[in-house]
Amino acid sequence: MKVKIYYHDTDAGGVVYYANYLKYMEEARTEFFTERGFSIKDLSAQGILFVVAHQEVDYKFPAFYGDTLEINARLLKTSNVKLEFEHEVTNQNNQLICKGKAILVCVDKTIRPQVIPVEIKEKFF
Repeated sequence: MKVKIYYHDTDAGGVVYYANYLKYMEEARTEFFTERGFSIKDLSAQGILFVVAHQEVDYKFPAFYGDTLEINARLLKTSNVKLEFEHEVTNQNNQLICKGKAILVCVDKTIRPQVIPVEIKEKFF
């Protein structure tokens, strides 16, 4: 997905505030689900939620006000209850801005781990 950087995304120096990358990665994961026919909202209503259990970000180069970033989310592996995503953020010059990994756990409405339904896992690869 692409994101245009606005002034409100930046700090006083015009550099993208570091925590915003977590938001962009979350949005890219939501698009990953949507592209495979799943609505996070609908899954949640069914008692199928995905929560972030672990997040890593390795910052390589700053992004600035006015940049257009491309955020990619790629599913690396799954287990019965976990999804491991890899993220890459690049700017309009294809320069690597940051890389990240996120581990999501499938939980029920009481936030207890549950097995990822087979019909969901089948559409991921």
